Amino acid sequence: MTSPAARRPLIPQPPSTVTALRQAVAQIAPAALPAFTRELDQAADTARQESDLLPLRRFIAQWAAYVHIQRLPHLAQRLRQLEDTAATGDTAQARSAAAEIGHMLDEAHTAVTPPQR
Repeated sequence: MTSPAARRPLIPQPPSTVTALRQAVAQIAPAALPAFTRELDQAADTARQESDLLPLRRFIAQWAAYVHIQRLPHLAQRLRQLEDTAATGDTAQARSAAAEIGHMLDEAHTAVTPPQR
């Protein structure tokens, strides 16, 4: 059973901007900052080369979902367990873990995506 404290967010969900997400990652998952910066640079380069903002939109959506999960200790812990199972379990365990990871990511994206008008 998860303690009530583990179910409370470490921080509020930040706005889906590069600056706010970078600050949130620095606060709740500082080890992920190099990946954040590397992926931001790649998205920005691709956006410039293709004259399209879609790579930056994808980057923001991905990192907003990441922050959504990481700011909730019980979700972050479950994600780590599932990733370990997917990497080390047998085929059936890996498939089950991957499916649950997919559901978790879908829920995170839904939680951080503003409703369409």
